[in-house]
Amino acid sequence: MSEELHELQEHAEHARHDPSVAPVSLTMAVLAVLVATVSLLGHRTSIEEVVLQNKVSDQWAYYQAKNIRRHNDELFADMISVLNSKDAEAAGKLQEKYRAEADRYRDEQKDLDAKARELEQEAVRARAKTDRFDLGEVFLEIALVITSITLLSGRRLFWYLGLLFGAAGILVSASVLMLH
Repeated sequence: MSEELHELQEHAEHARHDPSVAPVSLTMAVLAVLVATVSLLGHRTSIEEVVLQNKVSDQWAYYQAKNIRRHNDELFADMISVLNSKDAEAAGKLQEKYRAEADRYRDEQKDLDAKARELEQEAVRARAKTDRFDLGEVFLEIALVITSITLLSGRRLFWYLGLLFGAAGILVSASVLMLH
């Protein structure tokens, strides 16, 4: 046990004098913070996407409910027109009422359709943002792993590769700002 402790102390002492450890360690710390940040942003946009999908579903359900009401009113108006009524004037007023209601529902459906399609586009944008954050997170995690190999191997090539993957992760994540 004391031999292992002594070996760890030697490695720590060697690391203090190795000039490449500090920049690599700092790079790893920055990458870890970036991974956490991008992961959080990706999670939030994923939740936003789910909420928008629910709103889209609700909007289409409301549209369908209005459609059913419109069909019912049209059916009632048609039924009144074929029924023999003792009071033709009252039947005509009732028929007109149902036709007016059907027209109102038809007009409302146009607005509901437009709103549902708008929400669908927002959900698509949220999905694209989520995908970019996820891909950026993957690049940053790979960068963190590759950079940590530098400490194990002592080869700066891994640090440069880690920086390259980190830059790719940052660029992919930042590309979310270009989505409208």
